[in-house]
Amino acid sequence: IAAQGETRSAVKLNSGLNIDIRVVRKESYGAALQYFTGSKDHNVAIRKIAIEKGLTLNEYGLYRVQKGKKEESVAGASEKEIYEALGFDYIEPEMREMTGEIEAARAHKLPKLIGYGDLKGDLQTQTNWTDGAHSIEEMATSAMKAGLEYIVITDHTKRLAMTGGLDARRLREQMKEIDELNRKFSARGGSSSGGKNQNKIFRILKGTECDILKDGSLDLPDDVLQELDVVGVSVHSLFNLSREEQTKRIIKAMKNPHADILFHPTGRLIGRREAYDADMDEIIATAKATGTVLEIDASPERLDLRDEHIRKCVEVGVKMSIDSDAHATNQFSVLEFGIAQARRGWATRDDIINAWSVEKMLEMLKNSRR
Repeated sequence: IAAQGETRSAVKLNSGLNIDIRVVRKESYGAALQYFTGSKDHNVAIRKIAIEKGLTLNEYGLYRVQKGKKEESVAGASEKEIYEALGFDYIEPEMREMTGEIEAARAHKLPKLIGYGDLKGDLQTQTNWTDGAHSIEEMATSAMKAGLEYIVITDHTKRLAMTGGLDARRLREQMKEIDELNRKFSARGGSSSGGKNQNKIFRILKGTECDILKDGSLDLPDDVLQELDVVGVSVHSLFNLSREEQTKRIIKAMKNPHADILFHPTGRLIGRREAYDADMDEIIATAKATGTVLEIDASPERLDLRDEHIRKCVEVGVKMSIDSDAHATNQFSVLEFGIAQARRGWATRDDIINAWSVEKMLEMLKNSRR
């Protein structure tokens, strides 16, 4: 405990994380929440607008100040009432970054962001066929319990030998197991989760996380890729190629008629590895031209795409997916971090293909002809 008082304390956790604790009255809770969570630039702008209206905004509330009179409380119990009292539509917390949200709120043009319960599927999951910890059935059962309606099995391909990556023969064996499991789930007549999808038949889709080779070709032949429901492609090697080489490599892979989704598009691992040097504007333009989906990898060590790239995708109409990259049954909960990332980029349900039904999602992929 670094400091302690009736309304304020500062503590340091065993993990090294510093925590500030503030206690306010109920009527000030929204003002305190808005004030202390920022962002700083957004808050400074909001406070200036309040002053222009003859008001003052601080962590205790929004007040009208008149000379010689006691401050009159205008709002403070909730964040929403503060924004409405200032003449704005409510600005979601993830948007408060001074990237045009105040102007949009004034003009009543804020998007309706994707919600935390909107995802219906997960398009990147790994199993113990390669480097995952659990079986296909175990992953599917866990996804059902998490409230999902479908998952795609996307184990690695043979180029990633350290993961036991699948060649064409083993991938076709996995497809047979998926067919058997889908028949099993269908025979049940619905989900076993007992949750919101109780009366829906859960579906396992056949997929791959196919490695992009140095020259931009893919690690599996087209005749195998054509048999899959969803083909994800990704870079797992040669991160230090020049910007021109890396961009050319990724774009060639995206132009493959079977490449549906570019997984973790920049390759970053937060705190461990910087994104590889590639022209993201050109990659986004190629995604638009080819109909390739760009992934928002929800793993806390990735959060890839970055929010500024998501915003660009929204602006030009490039579709995205939010995937857990789960390697174990307890990792579907990370999807909420991907949703938060999408919200920071102003994405709506229309922008995220796995917020759609499995039929609609499959129909818009390059390989929908399957």
